[in-house]
Amino acid sequence: MSAGVIIVAAGRSTRMGADVPKPLLDLGGRTMLQRSVEVFDVHPGVDELVVVLPSALVTAGPSLVGPTSRPCRFVAGGERRQDSVRLGFAALSARVDPILVHDAARPFADIGLIDRVIAAAAEGGAAVPAVRARDTVKRVDLDRQVVAETLPREEIWLAQTPQGFSRSVFEDALAAAARGVDATDDAMLAERAGHAVRVVPGDERNVKITTPDDLANVRAAVSGLPRVGTGYDLHRLVEGRPLILAGVTLPFERGPHGHSDGDVLCHALADALFGAAGAGDIGQHFPNTDPQWKDAPGLDLLGRAVEIVRGHGWRVASVDATIILERPKLAPHLAAIRDRLADVLAVTVDRVSVKAKTNEGVDAVGRGEAIAAHAVAVLTPGAER
Repeated sequence: MSAGVIIVAAGRSTRMGADVPKPLLDLGGRTMLQRSVEVFDVHPGVDELVVVLPSALVTAGPSLVGPTSRPCRFVAGGERRQDSVRLGFAALSARVDPILVHDAARPFADIGLIDRVIAAAAEGGAAVPAVRARDTVKRVDLDRQVVAETLPREEIWLAQTPQGFSRSVFEDALAAAARGVDATDDAMLAERAGHAVRVVPGDERNVKITTPDDLANVRAAVSGLPRVGTGYDLHRLVEGRPLILAGVTLPFERGPHGHSDGDVLCHALADALFGAAGAGDIGQHFPNTDPQWKDAPGLDLLGRAVEIVRGHGWRVASVDATIILERPKLAPHLAAIRDRLADVLAVTVDRVSVKAKTNEGVDAVGRGEAIAAHAVAVLTPGAER
């Protein structure tokens, strides 16, 4: 058995109100589309994938999805969902059977759910995963805005995707669509073509993301894991420059050479923040070719970095840094440095660790010719995108 999967991602996403198509929105570091494709790509019963996209995005499909282990084709969608499904089916090879159709707006299907759908489709010809309705369901007279009927709750099931079909049943369903049948899902087309559709247990986690509230709820759920980034910076020490760490000026005859103030601690921390958020690096945001950053305080750059990662949906949980310097001694200044950092990072001081080390006379740092810093930052979800 070698299943072919059509992943539908060609909708207009009008209810979402986002600047980009809904399947390209980020969910904890991966897009909705990537999450939807990945589970089928690793399923042992799947041989081919077709992703149906808006026509303007088809050529970008491989980069939007990333590498796959199964053959994956990209086609432009049609006016209606069923048109998009038909175009996706045409891109599958004739050897795949059964056919699964999945909405990219359901990025949390799992292997077990796919197993159930494939098995039921192979046995009965058509299968839809569904969950029982939990609430009492009312049919409403829309003209009068009154209840017309209360439906038996035990008979109401909420359909999900992927939906699965044998090739012959799927061809009949598409023929029904060609005869002018409008349907809200593919199982309905199979029903209209005269086929029985088996219901298999769905999954409450296999939610469909339709509105901004749906997106916010899902992001809160998937972004529970922290993100970790590392940073490093090194500057030569030269005469006539102040030695500044996190806004604290240390008494010393030399300071770091650099376009900004050369604060290696703040620069390393900024890079750690950017790394954890997947937001580039300090050179990208504050290039040394830009005169506005000439002699810019490192603490100010770090504050800007905090705002940038907040814009990516993250807040600082904790940081840990090691400054490597032969002299002067840093121990008397570490408390003040930690206080300054805590203020800028918007965390309590117990979440800021700063350590001082020497390089035991090894290399330029060990000879007192340079100062370096290593940093680690932990981010957790917290700011709105």
